[in-house]
Amino acid sequence: MPVKAILISIGDEILYGQTLDTNSHWMSKALDYIGIQVVKKITVGDVKEEIFIALEEAKKSGSIILLSGGLGPTNDDITKISLVEYFNTRLVRNEKVLQHIQNIFTMKGKELMESHEKQADLPANCTPIINTVGTASGMWFEFEGKVLVAMPGVPFEMIQLMNEGILPKLKQQFLTDVIYHRMIRTIGIGESSLALIIKEWEEQLPKNIKLAYLPTMGAVKLRLTTSGEIEEVKQKLQHEIDTLLPLIDTYVYGLDDESIEEAIGRMLKECGYKLAIAESCTGGYFSHKITSVAGSSAWFKGAIVPYSNELKRDQLGVAQEILEKHGAVSEPVVLALAKNVRKLFHCDVGVSISGIAGPGGGSKEKPIGTVWIGYSDKNRTVAKKFQFVKGREIIIKYSVIAALNMIRMNLAKN
Repeated sequence: MPVKAILISIGDEILYGQTLDTNSHWMSKALDYIGIQVVKKITVGDVKEEIFIALEEAKKSGSIILLSGGLGPTNDDITKISLVEYFNTRLVRNEKVLQHIQNIFTMKGKELMESHEKQADLPANCTPIINTVGTASGMWFEFEGKVLVAMPGVPFEMIQLMNEGILPKLKQQFLTDVIYHRMIRTIGIGESSLALIIKEWEEQLPKNIKLAYLPTMGAVKLRLTTSGEIEEVKQKLQHEIDTLLPLIDTYVYGLDDESIEEAIGRMLKECGYKLAIAESCTGGYFSHKITSVAGSSAWFKGAIVPYSNELKRDQLGVAQEILEKHGAVSEPVVLALAKNVRKLFHCDVGVSISGIAGPGGGSKEKPIGTVWIGYSDKNRTVAKKFQFVKGREIIIKYSVIAALNMIRMNLAKN
């Protein structure tokens, strides 16, 4: 059985929404990798009583409690003094930690203040974990068969402490089976429809393999999870994936960590194709997603954002009569844009997007969320109409996902 851990994030700034809690996200992945299962995440403000309540709740749920935040030198950092009271102990100056802090300030050429020296005052019942990139030490407590580790909330300091001192010690103290995940990534099908297709396969899964449906914007991830000896569980999950893929291969674009834009890049490289984009309502977001992939210059030639009808006409050769008769958001326009951007950039594949992202500009015939996407290569030039829900940012993001999927589906036909 996996060892269970609880994460406690401390800080008013997290509760106010001023700071995003990236620490617990990072810790969850790191713990999962060594076979420790995070079963609960708790966020509290800089209030002693709330910290006590969180600790009592955490004690009931697992063997490991990882706490981050509130260990700085200022008065609003109350975590350390709260732990002193919680464990009914006292602060003791740790000379090794003090020397480390002094070395940091000497190296920086700065004067050591009393508040910094107090960073070396630690609860008497803790084992210090030296923070090699900061002055707030980690603190390791063992009590009632539990392990509690307190860390600073600064993300890069927390990560350094976890990697250098905490994860190796947890791994040594808690011998666990490896928790192993595989991810099958699908697009162009909803969660319910996907479940119907794989119903029989899902029902025959061994009891020690868990399946989770993870819907995201325009896509669904299928996560398979099991635990045990690494080579054995790898073989088990691969067998299940090999059985599943023929059932849903039309919708699968990749496995594990591969994003849809990475998958498109892989397919274009395999074909030896170059891509060009003409995107209007997405305003460059499509290009951004493409160029976020390292090495995309090998298969992405460039883009143009013809936001105005004049640019559609003058730069990309869309006939004025087509624009006047059908409007910019129409099948003839995106067909012309896709075909012409491919020729303009001397590419193998051209893709175009034109739509009404709102909040204004819609009509009865073309309501907000109406988007046309065009695709053109040497074999075909096609277009498809989409009707997305309202919300400018949502429409833009869904449009790009749909365009990426159009590329995938058409490349698969070549």
